[in-house]
Amino acid sequence: MDVLRWGPFDDIRAIQDEVNRLFEQRAGSSPPAARRENVSTRVWTPAVDVIEDQEEIVLRVDLPGVNQDEIKIELTGENLTISGSRPLPGEDERSKYVRVERQYGPFQRSFTIGVPLHQDKVTADYTDGVLEVHLPKSEETKPKRVEVKVGGG
Repeated sequence: MDVLRWGPFDDIRAIQDEVNRLFEQRAGSSPPAARRENVSTRVWTPAVDVIEDQEEIVLRVDLPGVNQDEIKIELTGENLTISGSRPLPGEDERSKYVRVERQYGPFQRSFTIGVPLHQDKVTADYTDGVLEVHLPKSEETKPKRVEVKVGGG
């Protein structure tokens, strides 16, 4: 249901960074400032949980540190796109970092919703760094109960 952004060189880059880190730790000769990691500003992918029942589809997106004003949600036909940006720490603060594992900068997640929705009833809430998007299904996708009548001829 969702599309994952994949970079063909991400795994190789991560292995290279780890090998470099191991050599630097082993050698111990480089000054601490040279061993500091850089803050990454490439596109990152937040974690998303998708919950579906008969009434709606709910997406829960982890966006800690993202300002609510930076979050953009677009629903076009069957495609839902959530995008935004996590701001970089200030220059003074960045110089103090020894290790950086969280990613900063722009993010984007896109989903193809395979059912008709009540687009005018879509809601989104952002609490404690978690964005929750409610996508109510239209009536035509919900199961309908058909009454069985006794035939009389």
